[in-house]
Amino acid sequence: MDITLHFFFNLSLLIILQFFSILLIGISKNQHSFKVQAIVFSILSLITCFAFTYQLHENILLNLYLIPILVGGLYVGLGPLLGLLAIISSGIYGFDIGFFSTVIVAIVSALLFWRISPWFFKRSVKQRMAIVTVMALIVGIYPPIIMQINQIPFPVFDVYFAYLVIQPLGAAMIAFVIELTCNTVHLRHHVVKSQRLEVVEKMAAAISHEIRNPLTAAVGFVQLMQDASISKDKSDQYLSIINSELNSAEKVIQNFLTFSQPQIESAEPLNINKELQFVIDILQPSANKNKVFIELNGSDIYWVIGDRQSFHQCFVNIIKNSIEAMENGGTITVEADSVPSEVNIRIHDTGKGMTPEQVERLGEPYYSTKGESGTGLGIMVAYNIVRAMKGTISVKSEVGKGTTFEFTFPAEIS
Repeated sequence: MDITLHFFFNLSLLIILQFFSILLIGISKNQHSFKVQAIVFSILSLITCFAFTYQLHENILLNLYLIPILVGGLYVGLGPLLGLLAIISSGIYGFDIGFFSTVIVAIVSALLFWRISPWFFKRSVKQRMAIVTVMALIVGIYPPIIMQINQIPFPVFDVYFAYLVIQPLGAAMIAFVIELTCNTVHLRHHVVKSQRLEVVEKMAAAISHEIRNPLTAAVGFVQLMQDASISKDKSDQYLSIINSELNSAEKVIQNFLTFSQPQIESAEPLNINKELQFVIDILQPSANKNKVFIELNGSDIYWVIGDRQSFHQCFVNIIKNSIEAMENGGTITVEADSVPSEVNIRIHDTGKGMTPEQVERLGEPYYSTKGESGTGLGIMVAYNIVRAMKGTISVKSEVGKGTTFEFTFPAEIS
């Protein structure tokens, strides 16, 4: 059974090569890696078979070179190349009857597998597995028959068992792993494509969310201006807010793709109380609609450095979330104070609150406590704006009692 044992050894080497090929496919991010690895595996497998060949007689060498030709020819379309490589490898051992037998078998097998490869790929997985096994069985008959025709003595049972059992079994095992790997690669590509589509969908929802805030405020003040009884001063104030919100929407559209690393393009000193009052005025119609009272505490003037529009966007997002957290109405308290070199802003609501796990995940991309109705981008954008202004955020919340956002910014020293 020396030939059988040697063929098992040959097969184990092919399986090891295939294992490393799969590892390389798994760690590679290149979508074309699978085909490249399949080509490399086919060529290395063929070389390995001839490198570890069994010498039955002086002129007869036995190995499993037909498996790489079969698998490479059917799955990769490399039949002619592998057939030529098999002939060259056999020629290294000499030009004898074994060489000419290899030439005949390699040419016929390689051309056959190459020609039927397109048809082969149109079959189902089970059919492809069956075809590989049957083909390996058929081509396995050639070597023993050739030896019998040339009246070369050989251990009949050992040779036939090696070619008609081990070779089809090995080809089936390798084909099974290839099919499994193909399926995994296709699933991975499908998942990647689905994730990209999901990102696009979430990005579209996020852009809509960020633009809706200023547009909602603008629409609210347009509706207020329809009241014929409002004064000229109020009308001018509303027009100013509408203009500011439309400019904010335009800037959001222009800069949204850089939301992950927002840049403070036009840093200037900001009067905290004035800017917070502006944000509250913007959100007042929404607060009134939800029976929410917003109060701004503190009369001292504090200054920070930042971009006005980004500052507004940050606190509009936070206070709007607080309004939406109070379904039955309530109070939002906004207050500011200062310690040496720092300005603190606290926003406290009496809403439904959050669990520690929800607080921990705030600021993650696409995480929202609102379920399917939220995108999570409002809070994420707010966090990123605060970081861009070299500030920090801390959140304290208790379910049923409300949430407090505390912002800390470097103070502008006048």
